Amino acid sequence: MPDKKKLITIDDLWKFERIGGLSLAPDGAQAVCAVSSFSMEDNKSVASLWLLSTFGGAPRRLTSCGEKDGQAQWSPSGEQIAFIARREQEGRKDESAQLYLIAPDGGEARRATHFAPGVGAFKWFPDGKRLAFVAWVWPELKGTKAQARRWREFQDRKATGYVTSEAQYRFWDDNLPMGRVPHLHVLDLASGRITDLFEGTAYELPRADPGAGFFDIAPDGRHLAFVHDPQAEKRIENRKTLVELQLRSGKFTALTADPDWDFDAPRYSPDGRRIAMLAAHTAQRHTAPALAAVLERGGAWSLLSDAWDHAVEAPLRWSADAAALYFCAQDRGRNHLYRYAIASRTASVALQGGWVQAFDVAGGVIVASADTLMHPARVHAVRDGQAPLRLDTFNDALLATLRLGDCEEVTFKGALGEPVQMWLTYPPRFDSKKKHPVLHSIHGGPHAAAGDTFHYRWNTHAFAAQGYVVACVNYHGSSGFGQAFLDSITHRWGELELQDVEAGSDWLLKQPWADRKRLFAAGGSYGGFMVAWMNGHVKAGRYNAYVCHAGCFDWQAMFSDDAYTWHAKELGCWYWDDPLKIQAQSPSHFVAAMATPTLVIHGARDYRVPDQQGLAYYNTLKAKGVDARLLWFPDENHWVLKPRNSQLWYAEFFDWLRRHDPHARKAAPHGRR
Repeated sequence: MPDKKKLITIDDLWKFERIGGLSLAPDGAQAVCAVSSFSMEDNKSVASLWLLSTFGGAPRRLTSCGEKDGQAQWSPSGEQIAFIARREQEGRKDESAQLYLIAPDGGEARRATHFAPGVGAFKWFPDGKRLAFVAWVWPELKGTKAQARRWREFQDRKATGYVTSEAQYRFWDDNLPMGRVPHLHVLDLASGRITDLFEGTAYELPRADPGAGFFDIAPDGRHLAFVHDPQAEKRIENRKTLVELQLRSGKFTALTADPDWDFDAPRYSPDGRRIAMLAAHTAQRHTAPALAAVLERGGAWSLLSDAWDHAVEAPLRWSADAAALYFCAQDRGRNHLYRYAIASRTASVALQGGWVQAFDVAGGVIVASADTLMHPARVHAVRDGQAPLRLDTFNDALLATLRLGDCEEVTFKGALGEPVQMWLTYPPRFDSKKKHPVLHSIHGGPHAAAGDTFHYRWNTHAFAAQGYVVACVNYHGSSGFGQAFLDSITHRWGELELQDVEAGSDWLLKQPWADRKRLFAAGGSYGGFMVAWMNGHVKAGRYNAYVCHAGCFDWQAMFSDDAYTWHAKELGCWYWDDPLKIQAQSPSHFVAAMATPTLVIHGARDYRVPDQQGLAYYNTLKAKGVDARLLWFPDENHWVLKPRNSQLWYAEFFDWLRRHDPHARKAAPHGRR
């Protein structure tokens, strides 16, 4: 029969349903997750909650009235599911996110809070009668009524200026709420009363995306452990400590008092005798990995995974018998779910990646969502002694219509004579006897990885469907290959990474199917830095064209970013102490050699790499007479998140490559020059 499958398009990417966080019922019989779907016509997304039986069967939609239902969590009894949403109910439309409750067998969700500043991440108390949640509040005020009045005054103000004396006032794409800090609150479900646990104190949660991983509630319901930055001036890289609050007395007790270590992600053991956590020795080096550690309540803390050369990722989950911890960790371009046995201090894979995106453990069941290069995230349940059981079919019908190319993992000799991993995605119906153009897709970070994952914003299959063999190099500095490999680039950014990418190009161009005259490179964030760096260091003509998305161009000017206090640690000094050292790591210092055509893309709401970086790079290329094109989004951040903007992003990306491909069948469409 003829193959009726078609090549993947950008519209197809936005037809995939995307699975969010997972929560297991206490008995492990059902899981709830958020599923987002997108409309190219409406240029927006909606998210609903779905129930999945861990014994199999068709998923069941639980909510349909909200637009962004998410962060669902089962109550301890399994009788209710709490979630965060902004809805219209009883003639009242939420101005800020609120907490809602719904029974797992369906019915209408009911609003549980009317808290003006809005509700963030939350957790249930063990008695199921209360919830603890995060909210940004004015710390000098007392009581919910005072907060509501100030909220209304703030909302009704006419001035738009942002005024601050804080060192940390931005994070990724948000200005942190002016004058407010993140406090923990308790909601009593019966009365609706909300109590600010930190009111009148100097305590607050870290200001960088304060989520549910920053606190936990003891099994006795009388204690709460949380993460706190004890420094008077809050900075993104400050070392954090763990503090425990005795809820009845209001007494705060520091649990970790070592100023050389950064502590995070507390999790009480099922018997309440211990607290698992992450600990990173950042006084020794700022890139120190997060290690699993455990605190004996009333005693000392100790490391668990210090002999295991892997960085441990939050969240942590205890096994029911408290003999092991579950967590994710990267390993050579994959992200597995591990079971770490405490007594033997050994790790075993509980669920294989791909890339495990989320998981939960309850009732003797593990549930996890994971994707690979070949498919979007899928949900599986794992019971002892049984193979993983697939629970969803959300994207199967769409995938069945698409013809995707094969993916392969290869290794070559890179910088320092060390092995370097590279992922390859081949065009559909790849013919090794024909010549094919090659496209590098260079990952950001730099301490991240090109993984076995289905990336929507830089989808290798969408690139490969245009005819390219797509290469993703895990250069020196990448995560998941051991701490020495990650640390190797510190204070000399660009050097080893360039050697690795160039060695990758050499390997690729030796393949009989590679067209030596059709070599391209694209990258985002630190990958954008890399293509700008390559433009100043690689002889013109080796690469036909570059694409630089949200790329770093000038490290001195980058001091306007939200992570400016990290610069000296990464680059080796402050720019005013040793300007030459900073210039030696800045693409802007090597402009004289730049001659390769470049498409520059940036978003105005990008505070991690401010858009002046992209504008300066583009203007520089234009001033030099280098062929360049700018795609600038006034409403996007470090990523491109709106469907129509993504459609434009890919269109410009592909047009740019075609314009500089000597064998392209069609010239760029009229009007795109």
